[in-house]
Amino acid sequence: MHARITDLLRADSAPESEIILCGWVRTRRDSKAFSFLEINDGSCLAGLQVVIDANRPGYDTISAATTGASVRLTGRIIPSPGKGQRWEMQASSLEVLGSADESYPLQKKGHTPEFLRTIAHLRPRTNLFGAVFRTRSRLALAVHRFFEQRGFFHAHTPIITTSDCEGAGEMFRVTTLDTDLAARAHEDFFKRQAFLTVSGQLEGETMACALGRIYTFGPTFRAENSHTPRHAAEFWMIEPEAAFLDLEGDINLAEDFVRFLIETMLGECAEDLAFFNRFIDKGLTERLQASAASTFVRMPYTEAIEILQRSGREFEYPVEWGLALQAEHERFLTEEHCKAPVTVHDYPASIKPFYMRRNDDERTAAAMDLLVPGIGELIGGAQREERLPVLEENFKHHGISKEDYQWYLDLRRYGTVPHAGFGLGFERLLMFLTGVRNIRDVIPFPRTAGNAGTLSKA
Repeated sequence: MHARITDLLRADSAPESEIILCGWVRTRRDSKAFSFLEINDGSCLAGLQVVIDANRPGYDTISAATTGASVRLTGRIIPSPGKGQRWEMQASSLEVLGSADESYPLQKKGHTPEFLRTIAHLRPRTNLFGAVFRTRSRLALAVHRFFEQRGFFHAHTPIITTSDCEGAGEMFRVTTLDTDLAARAHEDFFKRQAFLTVSGQLEGETMACALGRIYTFGPTFRAENSHTPRHAAEFWMIEPEAAFLDLEGDINLAEDFVRFLIETMLGECAEDLAFFNRFIDKGLTERLQASAASTFVRMPYTEAIEILQRSGREFEYPVEWGLALQAEHERFLTEEHCKAPVTVHDYPASIKPFYMRRNDDERTAAAMDLLVPGIGELIGGAQREERLPVLEENFKHHGISKEDYQWYLDLRRYGTVPHAGFGLGFERLLMFLTGVRNIRDVIPFPRTAGNAGTLSKA
């Protein structure tokens, strides 16, 4: 097995014998007697300098080792006399595995994210996207680690569903029919209308009401014809659900989760974080450190509205009790008023979905949003309505068919319990932790309105 550059650069001592190194050429400089190659294998941000003498096997193919070409090198790791890198390779042989001609679009120059979105199949080779996708992998593992440590079971909920959890109707239809979809639903594959899921929450509640604590982590879909930097048609959601949990416990879990992920970013992604801080968002590291060290502020929705109204700020969207908070309101609360993450709770029931528990005041629901600097809402959650009569009343108010959701009512009919959960968009989390401002740039192959291909529009 060939060596990885990240392991070589972290080693306290060089391997005693020759090693094999595989990767892609970033740059090459030639002299009469030898050549310098910078090789990157994707395992870390840094490349490894390789020196190969002109008399070594394979040197006659050095002209094919252009930027973008893949190579296999054999040699010894020695201390580097140059600045900025501890080790380099003295190569004993070179093999060009795959050449790259002059049309290779990632030459040694800067490229805009907009351009790189048009070559999604090649952009992971750049510093920015290599860092983003390594971070994505490490944080996905951290998500599983967090819940495993707290006794949650990982549950797989359906991607094809007949339930509209959010009630917005912006769902992708799954069908084998060509025409008259609604009228001929009984002829379709599932004998009824089916969709790609927007959330695994409702099925997650079923699992939590049997296993106690579960979480889902998988793809979700929304047919929202939006072209903003915050929206994608396909994205990943993290959705824990826990039985015997109330709103306060839900808030505690959400805040612990966010703090854990921030600390993971600071502790396990230091090299890539330094890159983001230098080139993407110069205040990122300081903001994450401040968030990790701060006490998360909690306030009722009513208090948040009063703070916004007293701020003296002219907001684009109106600030009135009964209206949803917008991103500009959320960022004011976190970045200017509290200078810390903020959890807003007890929202007006009229603007929340049917499954959120109604509070005793009959005006508000046991709902919460966790807001963070730089992003706004990161997590949305609630205590679920566990009382059968109240849930049936909510169904009537929202125009939901009891027949279609009989199974959901059964959870309240047979051994109902207080339970709660939340949802966190994984891509929004990545935007918060990397400083990247466009959701298209934290997804390997983004699916947005008008784009479902690998060669995408910017």
